[in-house]
Amino acid sequence: MIAPQQQHYRRFSLAERDRRWAALRRLMERDGLAAIVAPHNPGNSTDWQADARYISHCGGGADASIAAVFPLAGDVTVIATSAAERWGPSIQDWVSDVREAQRRYGRVAAERLLELGLTTERIGITGLGGGTRSPEGTVMHGTYEAIAKALPRATFVDASDLLQEAREHKSDEEIAVLQRSVDLVELAVEAQARAAQPGAPDYFAWSEAMNAMFSRGSELSVHFNWVASLHPGRTLTRPTGRPLVRGDVIVAELESSVIGYRAQQIRPVAVNDADPLFYELSKMHGELYPRLLAVFRPGITVAELIEKTIVVGKAAAPRSGPLADVRTSLIVHGRGLGDDRPLLLTSLDAKPMYEGTERTMDFRFPENGIYIVKPTISTRDRKYQFIWGDTVLLAADGARRMGHAPHGLVVSQPGSAPAWPQDVTAYS
Repeated sequence: MIAPQQQHYRRFSLAERDRRWAALRRLMERDGLAAIVAPHNPGNSTDWQADARYISHCGGGADASIAAVFPLAGDVTVIATSAAERWGPSIQDWVSDVREAQRRYGRVAAERLLELGLTTERIGITGLGGGTRSPEGTVMHGTYEAIAKALPRATFVDASDLLQEAREHKSDEEIAVLQRSVDLVELAVEAQARAAQPGAPDYFAWSEAMNAMFSRGSELSVHFNWVASLHPGRTLTRPTGRPLVRGDVIVAELESSVIGYRAQQIRPVAVNDADPLFYELSKMHGELYPRLLAVFRPGITVAELIEKTIVVGKAAAPRSGPLADVRTSLIVHGRGLGDDRPLLLTSLDAKPMYEGTERTMDFRFPENGIYIVKPTISTRDRKYQFIWGDTVLLAADGARRMGHAPHGLVVSQPGSAPAWPQDVTAYS
């Protein structure tokens, strides 16, 4: 129960903290690390600060820069700007050593390591090497330089994979939070469909989806990609000022954030109607998706899942007609407190499209991992594509969807869209 003096934020338990810290220290002992530094970097929708938040339970908000020093033995330290007010005991009860950075995060991290007497030891820094979507790392040069200069005899190594290994196994508390995130996204799709009427600006349908999540307590930042078109292909970075027309299909990657944990769905929405081929692709995708989940089990490798996706896609394709010889691609990536591994991304020819995928072909999906699974099917000429995805829990007995909405194309019912502001807009 939250103490009266604490702000009313949703929190993980102290038992969850102890579980994480014990798991991290086992991995540190295995890898010979005396401490881990998780630097600040709220970039990429706060993906790159997930390690610091995972360790400390501090963070939240689009520009809340948090760093953490996690020793093999001794108190965990949080480093922040405006630290005492924003991250003290009224906000969280995991860490008592909260230090003011005045934006000099590397200097304060080095001071803490020197206090711990770690002058010649092996120290891990998350983001020092390549990550899931950051092959050049995420630690800021000045931060690393300040730490390295203060401890010239220490050995610094990348700890990104160690944190990924700890984070990929989700606890019951984490699963419950991600389930709430899925629930918010489903409400967002419903709101989007109500607003998706001819004449309504593209950005208005987007804003209604966002409001459905934020009005129910979702945090910033959240990731989204969006496109609305009669023939949508890959999603774009943001909505436009174009009025929607009957037959448009909106394809959106939508996430909400509950204590920073972000589930995701892609459920295309048609504006009142769609080209008949989209209905056919949706039906075919609905046959493919459960078959794909049936082969997605703990222990399967990235390479094996790609191979099985090709087989499943061919089995679902008709032998004649416009959908004969359809192409299938697959995107699977971790969901949780940021950008969890792996990033499985293939082209419509089922070839890895990203070096991060190539690096993880032997990665075995663990039990109690949570992933967005979103295959795409496309006509041979690639004019028509249909992508649909849900957040999936990989339990001991196999994969199960965490969403409750039925598979398929969502079609907005004709009617009046809610009123949208027309006094001052960016497109006037």
